[in-house]
Amino acid sequence: MQAYLNSTELPNFNITQWSKLSSDDQNKVLQRPEPVPVLERDAIVSGIFADIKKGGDQELIALTKKYDGVTLDCLKVSKAEIKQSYEQVSKTTIDSIKQAMEQVKQFHSLGTPKDYELETLPGVRCFKVFRPIPKVGLYVPGGTAPLPSSLWMQAVPAALAGCDLKIVCTPPGKNGKVDPHLLVTADLCGIQDIFKLGGAQAIAAMALGTQSIPQVDKIFGPGNAWVTAAKMQVNQSQSGVICDLPAGPSEVLVIADKEADPEFVAWDLLSQAEHGFDSQIILITDHEKLLTDVHKVIRRIGPKTKRAEVLANSLKYFRSILVTDLDQAIEISNTYAPEHLILNIQEARRRMQQVRNAGSVFLGRWTPESVGDYASGTNHVLPTSGFARSCGGLGVESFMKPISFQELDRSGISKLGPIVEELANVEGLEAHKNAVSIRLAKRMDP
Repeated sequence: MQAYLNSTELPNFNITQWSKLSSDDQNKVLQRPEPVPVLERDAIVSGIFADIKKGGDQELIALTKKYDGVTLDCLKVSKAEIKQSYEQVSKTTIDSIKQAMEQVKQFHSLGTPKDYELETLPGVRCFKVFRPIPKVGLYVPGGTAPLPSSLWMQAVPAALAGCDLKIVCTPPGKNGKVDPHLLVTADLCGIQDIFKLGGAQAIAAMALGTQSIPQVDKIFGPGNAWVTAAKMQVNQSQSGVICDLPAGPSEVLVIADKEADPEFVAWDLLSQAEHGFDSQIILITDHEKLLTDVHKVIRRIGPKTKRAEVLANSLKYFRSILVTDLDQAIEISNTYAPEHLILNIQEARRRMQQVRNAGSVFLGRWTPESVGDYASGTNHVLPTSGFARSCGGLGVESFMKPISFQELDRSGISKLGPIVEELANVEGLEAHKNAVSIRLAKRMDP
């Protein structure tokens, strides 16, 4: 859907001295990448929704050929393909996947919402009960690299929540197959159906439903700008389907002090820059030499990595910011509200209270963002594009919905009824008042 440089040559890196910028220039430095204008992207995504609503599976197959370069006979992964995947994945890898899933399960199980009730007045009882979302669709990116970790980050909390139906959409490789590591993960997670489908069209298919793909109640998962745009359009529709949060393109902000190891910092930055062509990385420090040292390391190691071509594009959005002190650095981070925040500083835990806006935070020099991506226990499906100001990452509660109940007896309506009558009068809602008044009049009846 978009063109990028076919090169491994890294762009130039500049140092921004924050205190010398005007407020307008500071805002420009913190702007997210926008390789394709929003209006153009949204129009294309709207067209994809319309085409799928009209053409169903056949349109999905056509879009897969157009965007993924793959011609499919069937969208659904067969049981034979899942069985065969175990022959292609080593026991060591399977054991690592199981261990990572266990870590995520342990941590997320503590966040399972608990039902509660309260008698707010004698005879007036209120309840909050949490129910699993029945049908969920899980999206797993795979455009530039298969990401089975994104599956267990969604499927584990979905299982803890007790969702009835869990389906997965993920792009096929050039061979028309789904990566075997992802298929093994799906099987270990108890996924019912897996579909070879990626991009905005996958989100649209799960939201609308087609001949093969069931319509779900809520859609989850990270993705690129096109996936995020599709999820936003689902949230604006009146279909009853909703999406979790804007989770992509990937981003990381690293705050480092003079004690930070430049190689640690460089690899932490590159670990996010390699996700996609429109990923963004930001480094903030009060030590100018660290900036220049990190630049040197990136220039040395970046072109040698397997994803050097991706880096050549995403590093165009690299921001290196020099501040007066770490307090200013954290304030900038709170303004940016990063998906990932790494505090590679001394006594990082002491700074926890200052962090107000971030998806997931990594404390100290020995905590790379990579551990959160895979196996520390926290979730890596996180808000991007500044949405960390208003929402957090996935948890068990994301796959559940609260339902409120209330129950009054005769004593309860006697005490609460007159209050409600008065308030209904204030708002001019006669039927509201009368629904109470008729009960007050008959509460003494046998």
